[in-house]
Amino acid sequence: MIRKRTAVIGGIILSLLVAGTTFIGTSVLFLMYGNIPFLLGGMQESSEHAKIKHVKQMVQQYYVEPVDQEVLLEGAIRGVVAALKDPYSRYMSRQEYAEMMEETSRQYTGIGVVITVDSKDNLIKVVSPFEGSPGEKAGILPGDKIIKVDGVDVRGDKLGEAVNMLRGPAKTDVVVTIVRGDMSRTQDITITRNVITIDTVSHKIVDGDIGYIRINRFYQKTSNEFSAALDELYAQDIQGLIIDVRNNPGGLLPEVVKITDRLVPEGIIVYTEDREKKQQVFYSREEETDLPLAILINGGSASASEILAGAVRDHKKGVLIGDTTFGKGVVQVTVPIYDGSGIIITTSQYYTPNGISIHKKGVEPDVKIIFPEDFEQSITQITEEEDVQLQKAIEVIRQQFRVE
Repeated sequence: MIRKRTAVIGGIILSLLVAGTTFIGTSVLFLMYGNIPFLLGGMQESSEHAKIKHVKQMVQQYYVEPVDQEVLLEGAIRGVVAALKDPYSRYMSRQEYAEMMEETSRQYTGIGVVITVDSKDNLIKVVSPFEGSPGEKAGILPGDKIIKVDGVDVRGDKLGEAVNMLRGPAKTDVVVTIVRGDMSRTQDITITRNVITIDTVSHKIVDGDIGYIRINRFYQKTSNEFSAALDELYAQDIQGLIIDVRNNPGGLLPEVVKITDRLVPEGIIVYTEDREKKQQVFYSREEETDLPLAILINGGSASASEILAGAVRDHKKGVLIGDTTFGKGVVQVTVPIYDGSGIIITTSQYYTPNGISIHKKGVEPDVKIIFPEDFEQSITQITEEEDVQLQKAIEVIRQQFRVE
């Protein structure tokens, strides 16, 4: 089990790739390691490098058209990471790396859709659209598969190219072709790109005296916003608490740790383990909420959202309501390269307090409530009465916890 107690480390991100609107990924968990040197600082000649050099010379000498040296280099580097066949590891050009950093600043230009690669069919799958984003307003839904952008076929093995096609200046249109459901329903959706500002926390009172907090992402200062929202709800004498992380693909690990710390009792929140079995453990303090608690989850709840849900479940602190989460339980490090580019590479897995890996399995709800198959609206665009998962959470808090 746990072998090593460590302090919480900053810079860890658990979030998904964002399609053509921010940084593209899939509920990725990033960790900045200070002891990893800048890459490509001066390779020593070896048989592998000689082989690459030889192939490069052959292409330069015989290819039917002139070849850009920079394009060859970028392609070779991408190929090294792509050979891992890991949907969470990738090389980022200078532009892509800058866009990734821009995403965590909570403002960027694009369509606002989080995507991943479906390993079963190599198609680009929508995890969730950002709340209020152009993609959501145009009708993009979680689970949609993107097969074309402006009429050009796109696939998961060239995710970076698809993201670049989805990006573009504000107020410009992009036509996204999606398939939905049984893959027989093809639909062209025109989306107008725009500047997207991400508000990560919202809150209100539901059903008279139950507090409701929605967390869209775990970004910088999200924990501060959560604490302010929770304190404001406490001041209104709420009798129960619902936290909604549906369609939340993740974010910064320190932020979800701080939020979870306010909810669960003293103990482990999450721990990670690399291939050498070295562990990093993140703990909660003694403080915890004394309110009846329900967590709303679904298939778009990934990474950091799953850490929160897993900790609440393992500490028996609340009830999970909704549908099985995404199942992203691996950790990536992001490493800058000297020229402004960078790589993301999977380095470890994370585990819930009880030592459970949720990777490719997700977190199961205690109370499974799903929307009808023909329901094709975003959960953020329906009324409280139409939201069957929210209504179930209210019922659970009132009946199971006997809040009257």
